[in-house]
Amino acid sequence: MPRVTPITTKEQVASEHQPIFDAVAEGRGSVRGPFSIMMYSPEMCNRVLNTSNFLRFQSSVKPKEGELAICATAREKDCKFVWAAHVMLARKAGTREEAIAVVRDRKDAGGLAPDERAIVTYVRQLLRTNRVEQAVFDALKDRYGVPWIVELTGIVGHYGMITGLLNAFEMLPAADAEQLPV
Repeated sequence: MPRVTPITTKEQVASEHQPIFDAVAEGRGSVRGPFSIMMYSPEMCNRVLNTSNFLRFQSSVKPKEGELAICATAREKDCKFVWAAHVMLARKAGTREEAIAVVRDRKDAGGLAPDERAIVTYVRQLLRTNRVEQAVFDALKDRYGVPWIVELTGIVGHYGMITGLLNAFEMLPAADAEQLPV
């Protein structure tokens, strides 16, 4: 049970903030998850929505790569909600089951394909030590380029904020969703 009542209907929002509610609902189908909490701060919600839309739908980081990074961030932050929402998106985007298992079970990434290993290692290092080893950085830079790394890092940071919000407000996924063992 979340710590506050999620805002999921337009009637819960002051009239001057209803366009923000509509923008979330239009792009996501409804207002749920982190947006149902962020609607308590409509201006923040609007700004996060714009960033989220860019990172998820317009970034040079392709869905397969981005969803793996999001799942790795969810795992590092032990965020059940983001895991449940994105593990299925990762599979749809073509993320291999082996990579999902390595992330979920916090296994060594050494046996993954080079691109998967680099992304998982990058996320783990950044979130565990607040630094990334030069060899890991260079592997990604050589494969994808600097703008891609900037956007990947933006995804990790963005989902770090989202996972923090969801964990703080104790938002949990549906009981029938794939559960993250924590």
